[in-house]
Amino acid sequence: MITLIRYFNYFILFYLLFVNLVYTAFFIVSIGSIYISNKKDKYWSYKDMIELSYTPPLSILVPCYNEDETIVDNVKALLSLEYGEFEIVIINDGSKDNTLKTLKEAFNLQSIDIPYRKQVDTKEVKGIYVSNQVENIIVIDKKNGGKADALNAGINVCQYPLFTAIDADSLIEQDALLKVVRPFIENPSVVVSGGTVRPVNGSVVDQGFIEEIRLPKNNLARFQVVEYLRAFLFGRMGWSAINALMIVSGAFGVFNKKVAVDAGGYTSDTIGEDMELIVKIHRIMKEQRKKYKVAFIPDPVCWTQVPEDKATLKNQRKRWHKGLIDTVINHKNLIFNPQYGVVGLLAIPYYVLIEMLGPIVEIIGYIFIPFSLIYGVINLRFALYFFALAVGYGIFLSIGAILLDEYSYKKYEKISEYLILVLYSILENLGYRQLSTWWRFIAIFEYKRKNNKWGDMNRKKFNN
Repeated sequence: MITLIRYFNYFILFYLLFVNLVYTAFFIVSIGSIYISNKKDKYWSYKDMIELSYTPPLSILVPCYNEDETIVDNVKALLSLEYGEFEIVIINDGSKDNTLKTLKEAFNLQSIDIPYRKQVDTKEVKGIYVSNQVENIIVIDKKNGGKADALNAGINVCQYPLFTAIDADSLIEQDALLKVVRPFIENPSVVVSGGTVRPVNGSVVDQGFIEEIRLPKNNLARFQVVEYLRAFLFGRMGWSAINALMIVSGAFGVFNKKVAVDAGGYTSDTIGEDMELIVKIHRIMKEQRKKYKVAFIPDPVCWTQVPEDKATLKNQRKRWHKGLIDTVINHKNLIFNPQYGVVGLLAIPYYVLIEMLGPIVEIIGYIFIPFSLIYGVINLRFALYFFALAVGYGIFLSIGAILLDEYSYKKYEKISEYLILVLYSILENLGYRQLSTWWRFIAIFEYKRKNNKWGDMNRKKFNN
């Protein structure tokens, strides 16, 4: 029995070593990709894109459910975006609050009867409205069907070849659309483009505009700033470099409408509709043997509210992990399948072995390693190796992400704010990360299929 426990401890140690080697590879790839991206910006600015009319027309889909606190500010910000031709399609998914009433009053909406092609199935659309004040606003009022169903309704009604889905609690920078559409202009094979998302908590927002970027005052939100930096600058940048990006954030991504429709649109009976659509697109493009690219833009473009209380954060993280499990199960035949290239041989196995099952190994490690040390199964040196891989290297990666962001983008003006982030990148690995891992661990055992409910999120008005 003692020998078995010792071997299991070695398995945990080598597992963590393997995971950290993967993260190191992402780190190296990300540094190179960000360098190339910054060089491109010097030779072809976003101002040039506007002046030369390079930008294709775009539909902005804004699904909302009980968003009366933030929806008007969000739409006003979208109206001011630096872009050529675009429309805003707001989908009210059976909200129980005053979301629709608020929109009617703010934009003087009028009900109209317009024909549209139902390319993907959705719940009943009860009404379509246009604004008497702003010509490029359309509001769809429909029965509740979940976020995916709301987005599908928007796809049916929108008229342009590209569409972007933006969460109603998110704000995007004025040149954000130019940044995220740029890959479509540079490379005709691009079918999806995603951008970086950051927490907006604590920043000063006036009528949908970010007047001043500040760090959140809330401790949980500060931990999430570090998380988001690491996840977007390392993970997504790395996968994009080998065209195996599996997730484009539901908060902000641009899609080729025809490709999304060919893939069946968003899946309504899944938990993680954003990841599910990306995997479906990879799958259909591979099966049709078409050349394609799922791109990622490292420059921060979208700001979103993140949970500031433990209960909401717990529900969000559990939902995210259940969504991952759902997608893996839906596409289990891709795992180690050479027909799907790096997606089947690398990306999906990574999400199974590291992202999905990782919490099990990590939680067991936190239990077994101290137990084994106390009872003499392992020595102190072994325990320190585990601590260095499980905690120390995580701190290194987080600090690396913060320094990379400060060097490349400098979103926070004060150096003190970056020093605070460095502090939180250390503290994150001494409690917060373990708590997040525990929630994901629980989610594995709570997982149930056929769940399309909107995740509960306590919205707050933006700071003025």
